[in-house]
Amino acid sequence: MQTLTGGKQQVQIQGATMRQIINNLEKNYPGMKDLLLDGDGENIMPGVAVIIDGETANLGLLERVQEGSEIHFLPAIGGG
Repeated sequence: MQTLTGGKQQVQIQGATMRQIINNLEKNYPGMKDLLLDGDGENIMPGVAVIIDGETANLGLLERVQEGSEIHFLPAIGGG
């Protein structure tokens, strides 16, 4: 993702839901949706975990985000 943000590790984006956050990320950093959403753009990719303020988000694009929240997009860990 840092290749899309010009090397920035952190960016500030406005939005009250994950859908709004990702849409605004796409406006500022084209290509983000391709990395975060599935082919139809209606769900977060299965291989991406969304962490909001240290808690795993379970509602996908409907997840509410508070002003000042810290969001991390991480590759989901699998295996056994």
